[in-house]
Amino acid sequence: MQKILAIEDETRLQKMLEEIFKQGGFELFSANDGVSGLKLAEEKMPDIILLDLILPKKNGFDVLKELKANPRLAKIPVVVLTNLEGAQDIEKALSLGAYTYLVKANYSLDDILKKVKEVLVQNET
Repeated sequence: MQKILAIEDETRLQKMLEEIFKQGGFELFSANDGVSGLKLAEEKMPDIILLDLILPKKNGFDVLKELKANPRLAKIPVVVLTNLEGAQDIEKALSLGAYTYLVKANYSLDDILKKVKEVLVQNET
């Protein structure tokens, strides 16, 4: 079973993601701040990480930097899932190593599930 780590501080969205990924046959771990997200990434070694940028304790950009600087975690694809729509934010996240950037308002849960599956398939090679 493939493991997904969602670093997301919105509890409602966390629960909805958990539901849809369970139905999709995935195991989902959630962290609601950047610090515990990094810790969970180390512990669980997920196959993919969903990362919000606006987080308590440590923002998503810093989390992304640390993930990519850690040799054990650097290869894990990170999908940014956020409400920030600014071109600068998108550029910054992609330049820091995000695999792709999704604006929450533009994607349904089904779209997010599909996107995660695509990324996982593309990364198997």
